[in-house]
Amino acid sequence: MAETIEWSRPQGFGGVLLRQGDEGYDDARTVFNGMIDKRPAMIAQCESAADVQAAVRHGVAQGLEIAVRGGGHGVAGTAVTDGGLVVDLRRMNSVQVDPFAKIARVGGGATWGDFDRACQKYLMATTGGRASTTGVAGLTLGGGSGWLERKFGLACDALISVELVTADGRLLIADETKNTELFWALHGGGGNFGVATSMTFHLEQLPTTTLALLMWPAAMGPDVLRAYRDLIEAGAPEDLGGGVIYLTGPPEEFVPAHLQGQLIIGAAAIFAGSEADLREVFAPLFALAPEAEMVAEMPYADIQSALDDPPGFRNYWSAEHLSSFPDPAIQAFSDRSKDMITPSPSQQIAVPWGGAVLRGADTWPLPHRQAAWVIHPFGLWSDPADDARGRQWSRDVCMDLEEWATGFVYLNFIGNEGQNRVIAGFGEQNYQRLSRVKCEYDPENVFHLNQNIEPGWPC
Repeated sequence: MAETIEWSRPQGFGGVLLRQGDEGYDDARTVFNGMIDKRPAMIAQCESAADVQAAVRHGVAQGLEIAVRGGGHGVAGTAVTDGGLVVDLRRMNSVQVDPFAKIARVGGGATWGDFDRACQKYLMATTGGRASTTGVAGLTLGGGSGWLERKFGLACDALISVELVTADGRLLIADETKNTELFWALHGGGGNFGVATSMTFHLEQLPTTTLALLMWPAAMGPDVLRAYRDLIEAGAPEDLGGGVIYLTGPPEEFVPAHLQGQLIIGAAAIFAGSEADLREVFAPLFALAPEAEMVAEMPYADIQSALDDPPGFRNYWSAEHLSSFPDPAIQAFSDRSKDMITPSPSQQIAVPWGGAVLRGADTWPLPHRQAAWVIHPFGLWSDPADDARGRQWSRDVCMDLEEWATGFVYLNFIGNEGQNRVIAGFGEQNYQRLSRVKCEYDPENVFHLNQNIEPGWPC
């Protein structure tokens, strides 16, 4: 049977099928997290919704574990599977923009780089991931946090419709008029309900954007965090996105030599407006006399790719959502930065929420949207010997801030932290409702390689 599974071809499949030993197989099974080393029995590189249907039907009929691959950024590595079938959507990366209707139709394998570049020519956008190589579908179905969220809301808020292949191979449309309960579930419920082969988004005009990166020695961290917090709490415009980040000083021209390779504190501003307006809004941070400064108006698509995280590193992430960020929390956050692995691309991030994120808090199954701040230890390192240390640092950051945590969490920001954390991503009531939707569209839990919502019982 194993030999039959390995070499059989899905009936009606017109894409590219890769098996171990084929040229391109190893590249196709590689994901963003360098810790992940899984070997699928086959990788079905789909070119159409019909290919996805054929691949899913085949995988179910053969009893293969099914993984769905979009951008491959998920830290837990669930975009691939050992010995199973990967439904690889990356060839389905088209983006069609209608600037008059202000909508974009996006293939299930598109990245935010594909999306943003297509929209940039019309000076349009919606909230996207903070790295251009992140998949549109995975980020959006999980909610969709990004730099513009305080102004435009989460990525899922712009979602108009989803074309979805279900576990039984059907192709459905979910929107405000069809499969409405499924449409609700797709605003945060992740890949639990099927394979998104295309998605349609509402777009916003975004004529001017400015990026500012300010940096100081790490000892300035508490001062920088307090200034950023006070700016947000004083009513900073929703045009301001960004955050405060402990990181290793990068080898960039604008960064002085004494900060390069050292633990530093940075303040980032991604501003929906001009440089002059940003400088006025961000004046409290400039007043702290940053030792490195880069400020420039640039196209939003360029901003989205300017801060891309490097691939190939070993990854471990987590997150906590805070109801407030008082001085003791700031101090605890700052103290823990000393345990980061440096030099490395690791980052310890504090992101302000509110604005349009909060206004959508009661619409979709995402109770964490009521948080004032998100704390995100984002660990990347190269040496396997640092794995235990990197994981512990990430967990300790969250533990240190537990006193101020809401108890909810954005699941795209974490790996496999157990079923209680999955429930905390939705709240108990929403989780039960999502379980009923799961029961209707995937009663056998075929799509379980994700932050898994178990089917309600009985189905």
